[in-house]
Amino acid sequence: MIQNSDADLKLRELDAMCVNESKLTHKWYYNVKYLAVGILFGIVFVKAEIISWFRIQEMFRLQSFHMYGVIGSAVLIGIISVWLIKKFNLKSIYGEPIVIAPKKFDKGQIYGGLLFGLGWAITGSCPGPLFAQIGTGATVVIVTLLSAIAGTWTYGYFREKLPH
Repeated sequence: MIQNSDADLKLRELDAMCVNESKLTHKWYYNVKYLAVGILFGIVFVKAEIISWFRIQEMFRLQSFHMYGVIGSAVLIGIISVWLIKKFNLKSIYGEPIVIAPKKFDKGQIYGGLLFGLGWAITGSCPGPLFAQIGTGATVVIVTLLSAIAGTWTYGYFREKLPH
């Protein structure tokens, strides 16, 4: 019989936590700052042309470096940010510790990544730019948004039955 170590049990506990552990509550108008950042994020997406269906198609056809440069920059900034958070034990703006749970590799990540990439290539959009695309008048993207919502609901419904 195989015994689980304390580290394995802690990892499973962290993996099972899919909720925000913060106990902070704010009035509704505190969310206005998030709306402002979201609008700014959308403007940057439009100006950088990363919501352009044509730019996304160029990327998947290996015809342009533009999107690879944007994605690569984001990955590099993410790596540096996580390293800084861990190295200096940074806290949130409310003083709560930032905990980054360790992740274990699973073959399901390959399947999920392939499915996500296929959907991205077919629709010319991923979840981040959906709202910016709709905001620019590409209302056909509403179909993609509804499909993303349906896919998220389906995953949530079957999550416990899926291999993780």
